[in-house]
Amino acid sequence: SRYGRTKDYLKKANSEICLLVQAETREALDQLEAIAGVEGVDGVFVGPADLSASFGHIGNPQHPEVQKAIEDVAKRLKKINKPAGILTPVEEEARRYIEWGYTFVAVGSDLGLVAKGADTLAAKFKQK
Repeated sequence: SRYGRTKDYLKKANSEICLLVQAETREALDQLEAIAGVEGVDGVFVGPADLSASFGHIGNPQHPEVQKAIEDVAKRLKKINKPAGILTPVEEEARRYIEWGYTFVAVGSDLGLVAKGADTLAAKFKQK
């Protein structure tokens, strides 16, 4: 979103919005093309942590089975010309996902960014 950064944002926002759906379960991946093909859906965002839990690998999105599924999602969406997105705070993973064909990679989360900013600010005022 460019809210507060772009002139006339509120006048243009509706025409510039895209609709992304999240695929975070094995069942969603089984129906990926059908989900992505719903009219109005502009792309699919993969949630690695939730996906890993769905695969029985709670807390381990790097498990080979999960990574194979994540790579497969990018290939399948590319075949139907739908953008694929994913989240990872780890640079090496982000670069790998881009190589696999992910169109957009979130490299931070709102909570993580706020927490990091709060820690930085608090450190300025901590007494030594």
